[in-house]
Amino acid sequence: MAVSGAEKDGISPILKSTEHDHFNDSFGNPGLISPDREDIARLLTVPFSGRIRGGMRPGKKIIVMGIVDVEPDSFDVSLTCGRGTDKEEPQTDVALKLTARFADRQFLRNARVSGKWSEEESSIPYFPFIPDQPFRIEVHCEHQRFRIFVDGHPLFDFYHKIKSLTSIDTVRIDGGLHITKLG
Repeated sequence: MAVSGAEKDGISPILKSTEHDHFNDSFGNPGLISPDREDIARLLTVPFSGRIRGGMRPGKKIIVMGIVDVEPDSFDVSLTCGRGTDKEEPQTDVALKLTARFADRQFLRNARVSGKWSEEESSIPYFPFIPDQPFRIEVHCEHQRFRIFVDGHPLFDFYHKIKSLTSIDTVRIDGGLHITKLG
């Protein structure tokens, strides 16, 4: 069975059915067709939602590689507790939401716990994203915090608002970017 780099590293894409209004489970479950290379490319389209096998834990990291759109407005990378749907989104806890806003050159982060957003954190030493250029975001999970690196450089830390790290089991990506690899 062919699998994407994302699945090898513990992230399984969630497929939204076009014939049915429900989410399928991750690859390998009975009844799903094994993807080929074209399916893998389709699965990394934005918006993207994928499972983090076993949830987060200290020592685990999420890597998002992509290319910023030519004329981007913004993009988001979120680690959530459960996949939810658009209607259920307000009930889904968000352990970390990273938002790159190009108009004001901000890389924001916050969390939502029990339906309430934390105060948005915004200070960064520089804005690391350039339109039409590749990037690599790494989110390293430690006991007390997430450490965020962009293109190999440490950018900031975000202290955990969700204490049960294993409940953080979904990565969501949306906005003005193209995903080239997940790990």
